[in-house]
Amino acid sequence: MEFMIDNASIEEIERALDVFPITGVTSNPSILKAEGKTNLFPHMREIRKLIGSERSLHIQVIAEDAEGIIEEAETLRKRVDEEVYIKVPTTEQGLKAIRILKSRGVNVTATAIYLKIQGFMAIALEADFIAPYYNRMENLDMNPDAVIASFRKMIEENKVHTKILSASFKNMSQVMHSFECGSHVATVQPTMLHDVFHTPEIQKAVDDFHADWIKTQGDVSITALTSGRFTTVLPRRQKSGSDILSPK
Repeated sequence: MEFMIDNASIEEIERALDVFPITGVTSNPSILKAEGKTNLFPHMREIRKLIGSERSLHIQVIAEDAEGIIEEAETLRKRVDEEVYIKVPTTEQGLKAIRILKSRGVNVTATAIYLKIQGFMAIALEADFIAPYYNRMENLDMNPDAVIASFRKMIEENKVHTKILSASFKNMSQVMHSFECGSHVATVQPTMLHDVFHTPEIQKAVDDFHADWIKTQGDVSITALTSGRFTTVLPRRQKSGSDILSPK
């Protein structure tokens, strides 16, 4: 199980890396649009510098024909780095490009997957990742759980290295379902991760623990106890007769 960040903001990525076990960063033109007009290559090199070589970086091509896709892929590899994963929409021309790119040893993420046949074809071509769009499938009255499960079964039966990188989520419940159905990776917006850890229920539990601590130990840290700098607010409970055990 892995989490990736679906974002191109340096600040958001840095904040997420500081907290969560992130294994990569994904982007597409819509995500880049949120950052305004940016100089693509320096911006992506900055992201690579931030995440390091141990995490994967996924960048999508714009061309729609195989020749253009391959040309853009080579440009990204030269101008960003050779380890970048090229995100290729899983169309007929995309599949043609994936076949050629993989024959050249290029890292490929097959994206914009809605149908089983798209995923099966990308798996057969041994794409490194396939990216089914979870919420968008649900919006089309499709069953993303069944689709993901079928991909996982096909990968395991054919013993290929392809990983399922599920994307397009509207809530954390969908993310959890994707993992339960076989996704290896989920790529999510950082805000979704941060928000789920700031629910009122979680904070109430933390507040209750703190209040109970103060009642018995005082408003001090555990570290402060080692130096004797504390005051117990409530006296220790005296042992009652029932607490005292007589020797046999």
